[in-house]
Amino acid sequence: MCDVAEPFTSFQADEAVEGEEGLLYLTRRHKGLTVSACAHAIFFCRLLQLLCFPRPRGTEEALPTSLVGSHGLKVGIIGGGHLGKQLARVLLALGRAPRPSIRISTRRPESLGKYLQEQGLTCLYDNAQLAAWADILFLCCLPSHVASVCSAVRTAIRKPCVVYSLVTAVPLPRLKQLLCYNAIVRPQYQCSGKEPTKEWGMKGTVTAVLQDLAVVQATCPLSSQGKTSLNGKWLVGIFYAALNSSMWQSLPHQKALELLNDLCFPAHCPICAEQKASCPRFCLFSLPRTFPWFDLTAAQLRESPFSQLLEKSEFLQKHLALLLGKLVFFLTAQILPYFSLNLLITQSSRTMT
Repeated sequence: MCDVAEPFTSFQADEAVEGEEGLLYLTRRHKGLTVSACAHAIFFCRLLQLLCFPRPRGTEEALPTSLVGSHGLKVGIIGGGHLGKQLARVLLALGRAPRPSIRISTRRPESLGKYLQEQGLTCLYDNAQLAAWADILFLCCLPSHVASVCSAVRTAIRKPCVVYSLVTAVPLPRLKQLLCYNAIVRPQYQCSGKEPTKEWGMKGTVTAVLQDLAVVQATCPLSSQGKTSLNGKWLVGIFYAALNSSMWQSLPHQKALELLNDLCFPAHCPICAEQKASCPRFCLFSLPRTFPWFDLTAAQLRESPFSQLLEKSEFLQKHLALLLGKLVFFLTAQILPYFSLNLLITQSSRTMT
């Protein structure tokens, strides 16, 4: 006899979660995914901002004051549903991004909510117009709308725009095919069978939750602290996206690597000082004067020396965990005392070792 339920055994655990307890479990998991997605979006925008519009040398250690400046990134969001609205709120409230630097395209502007309407967020009805304007284009639409959205924006997207897809149901190869474009980043989240972090569903809005240092630390890639993990290939993709932007500005690769190293491995690194070690450095050999254009989809789908190093090097993971905390939590905190930085470093070390 053939067991007709055998192919679906992976779903049996979900069916055991019933009633009010099951609803709370699913709510926390949904909240955790939204919090993680927004934290990583802030990190990516801020990383690209700092590398494309660097501050004068000697000010690298200053706390960031805003996500984008007067000549900063232009962020477009396609989709005014739950995730699109949450992302817009987080960028405005925590990243303190000026309203003109963020635009959203939705078929139902009345659904944006009172807060976004009061903020005067620019709302478009033309996905192609938004794609032609944006430096980063977030896809927050329904999976069933992806094909039509991609068809509308395919001819409008111009390098070095990065398409950042939060439509998890559509894989990278399919997005590349639909857009005829390879500068696409897609975070791939995995939820363990463990109970999601309860606090994520109990502290109000996503904006409020991301002002908690412990929560920001739990979103760190390559960490399972928050029970919602993010594959390290996402980090590979965003770093190559930053290098693509430097190439488009005709920035010599030595200068681009210098900016990247200064950001990831600062001169007075507390992690290395504590362990009495030298910071790792990004380097390369035998390349032309500027970087080539990297296929971001290939960078996230294939193994590379960089992805293998990220998986194996706990030392590098600690530095990147600290960088994420600085770029996300420092933006959410009005003033962060130095002892909080030490706490972040300590938690990073404990989490990654």
